[in-house]
Amino acid sequence: MGDAGSVSAPPLEFRPVTPERWPDLEALFGPKGAYGGCWCMWFRLTRREFRAQQGEGNRRALKGLVDAGEVPGILAYAGGQPVGWCSVQPREAFPALDRSRVSRRVDGRPVWSMVCFYVAPRFRHRGVMAALIRAAVEHAARHGAEVVEAYPVDPQGGRIPGGSAYTGLVTAFQSAGFVEVARHTPGRPVVRYVITGA
Repeated sequence: MGDAGSVSAPPLEFRPVTPERWPDLEALFGPKGAYGGCWCMWFRLTRREFRAQQGEGNRRALKGLVDAGEVPGILAYAGGQPVGWCSVQPREAFPALDRSRVSRRVDGRPVWSMVCFYVAPRFRHRGVMAALIRAAVEHAARHGAEVVEAYPVDPQGGRIPGGSAYTGLVTAFQSAGFVEVARHTPGRPVVRYVITGA
């Protein structure tokens, strides 16, 4: 898991995940699929569907989306190697958001959602998450987004295990210019970035 980081991020490049870049996503996630076989399908499925296909089934499902031409997010590269991931798409790609108190809709405005991050262990605590947030906003803007939304963790002075912060840390979003617009449950704000001119 990355964070806002006090150490500067290494020089990074960012690319959308396409069929040609699928091997890079697999390499980053590793054989276990990042967070316990999630393969970034948690927000795309019902809980029953997720449990039924956790692991290899989720890998095949995400690969199927990519092979069909969907771009489920962006990769960060350092020195040509994949080191970070951000899942970002229009909110409708993540139906589980509407079934959660944490991420229920604030209003009827169309938004793109950032729902998950994964940073390679040796690149954590180096500002990669904050850089991914900025790159994801730029990616969304290039595809017509007017508002980008996220559902980060706010530790509120405490520490949390890295795996519990897969939706991002509120400080990283604040440093990228996001503003809190709702807080349906303690410690889990809804933050937004309004793209200039939108």
